[in-house]
Amino acid sequence: MKPELFQLFDVGFPAYFVLLISGFMFATAAGVLWARSVGENPDVIVDLGIGMLLVGVIGGRILHVLADGYFWDYVHMCTDPSRVDWPLEQAECLSPAYDGVWDAAKSVCHPKEADCFAWAKFWSGGLTYYGGFLGASVAAWYLLKRDRFPFWKAADMAAFAVALGLVFGRIGCFLGGCCFGTRTDAPWGISFPPMSPASEMQAKTHELASSHLASHPVHPTQLYEAAASFAIFAVCLFVIEPKKRFDGQVFAAFVALYAAARFGIEFLRDDARGGFLSLSTSQLIGLALLPVAAAIYVLRRRATVEPQ
Repeated sequence: MKPELFQLFDVGFPAYFVLLISGFMFATAAGVLWARSVGENPDVIVDLGIGMLLVGVIGGRILHVLADGYFWDYVHMCTDPSRVDWPLEQAECLSPAYDGVWDAAKSVCHPKEADCFAWAKFWSGGLTYYGGFLGASVAAWYLLKRDRFPFWKAADMAAFAVALGLVFGRIGCFLGGCCFGTRTDAPWGISFPPMSPASEMQAKTHELASSHLASHPVHPTQLYEAAASFAIFAVCLFVIEPKKRFDGQVFAAFVALYAAARFGIEFLRDDARGGFLSLSTSQLIGLALLPVAAAIYVLRRRATVEPQ
């Protein structure tokens, strides 16, 4: 599977990366329109968006490396590539596209050369939302404080802007084949092409004879989350925002709604995501954020002086 949307000057642009940038642009545009509508400086929102994107990507990549089950693969890519297994057939392993080393004893392919920066190549995929969310939140707090911009007012804007950006990000996941779901006989099940992450996982678990076969139909969990994110975007922008009683209310609702939606969808995912006690890393973080959202709601409501 080659998840590239297009090529420019012989450089391929992966679907996930293109949609990630598209999501950032739409989210930032939504924030700029909001700032103008409430009489705030839109330039602050542009700077905020760029800062949150940069730090969010770093946070998302770090949590992926540490928590998604690939930590030792990244370590071995630097220290001992022979301990990293690529799910390739011999011919493909030795082809110019991969230029790997075929291990006849194990019938697996290994990288030929060490790559101590493989962990940093986020444009190839491998970002966790909550790592990006936490990193971007820290960046937002610093930048808004520096610019003397009302933090909780901006947080409410970020709620629907981030939800909109997530729609594009998850469509990028779908086109890239990552974040796939468990097998299903439902009529909307998706069969991903040969050598996709789904077919590689099913070959690894012996559900397929080879990763060079198309995967069995799986739940399109990427599209489930895109739909859930769009619904959260609509609720935050068109239902809660117009009737909110205090700044921070929309943000608290977004955190809670996304955590609940993500918690349920995670049960249908089948890719490697790390975790503990049968719960994924994202489910554990989501459970921790639910009381945080409740605390934000209660504390911000108490801090707001209601009109008489």
